[in-house]
Amino acid sequence: MKNNLFVSLVLIVFVAGCVSVTKDIRIETDADPKINFSDYSSYNWLGSAAILYDPKGKWEPPQFDADAEIRFLIDRELRARGMTESSANPDLIVAYAAGIDMDSMKIKIDPESGLETLIDAPEGALVIILVDANTGVAIWAGTASAEIQENPDQEVVKKRLDYAVSSMFKGLPK
Repeated sequence: MKNNLFVSLVLIVFVAGCVSVTKDIRIETDADPKINFSDYSSYNWLGSAAILYDPKGKWEPPQFDADAEIRFLIDRELRARGMTESSANPDLIVAYAAGIDMDSMKIKIDPESGLETLIDAPEGALVIILVDANTGVAIWAGTASAEIQENPDQEVVKKRLDYAVSSMFKGLPK
């Protein structure tokens, strides 16, 4: 009985920890309703783009390659759906872009006085687009946007990116 209680408590703490790290991440996806996604079995990369305004280097931990991590996570999700990477005649082209603005500001209302004040609110977004290689038409897009935490450790950034990418791909039709 005590072991079950301990295991339950550990699981609750683990789940609560994951939720608190990702609770501000907003996910949206959109797919062409006419497309049968089971017809696609291979993909290739168009590339990546980054729009980064982080003059003080507060977003990405040292020695961490966010671009490589995002690419790894997208690969994982596509492979889990039975797709393989192919540079020769792929069915899909994968593109993604990340945008970070560490100097973004927003208005906050003081609950006691009701006065509006400007506060720092670093923002970031990730967009993933799947394009039909034969037609050149985008057939699916996913976006994740969130507040950016200053000076996070590598594990926090990995968890947040993993959550964002895996949540987006839950919106990819089977």
